[in-house]
Amino acid sequence: MAQEPGLTLPHSENFRQVLGRLPTGVVIVTGGLPEHPSGLVCGSFMSVSLDPPLVAVAPSKASTSWPAIAAAGSFCANVLADGQEQLARRFAQSGADKFTGLAYGRSPATGAPLLEGIAAWIDCRIYSQTEAGDHWLVLGEVLELSVQREAGALVFHGGSFHPLG
Repeated sequence: MAQEPGLTLPHSENFRQVLGRLPTGVVIVTGGLPEHPSGLVCGSFMSVSLDPPLVAVAPSKASTSWPAIAAAGSFCANVLADGQEQLARRFAQSGADKFTGLAYGRSPATGAPLLEGIAAWIDCRIYSQTEAGDHWLVLGEVLELSVQREAGALVFHGGSFHPLG
């Protein structure tokens, strides 16, 4: 439904509607103990610094997956390619065992789960974690990274996933 110019929705709904106009890349952040891997979809991911190489991720404080990743002190950002919407939906579920029946390897620096078929990965040590409203703002120091395959990206825009490429 189109809105009339100047019409303001309640704050949180308006915030989502306005920021939903900005496409974001989709990553699955993985980590945790090898015998109990953990992962979550995160649409708030960005590069922060070249020296030192830092990225930022913003998991929800309500996430049931983030505490295990944070406790391990490291994570791998698995950058999703177009055509991986089902994988994104799998990791968007709360409380499910997301790794059952899923093929994955281990990232070289931290040993975090490295998902198959992704476009790229970024292996990080947690540099800092700060409260940011209902989310955490986490800086990751990049230890290793690589392109896995040439592919378009999976983006989130306007409340749904879209291929970009």
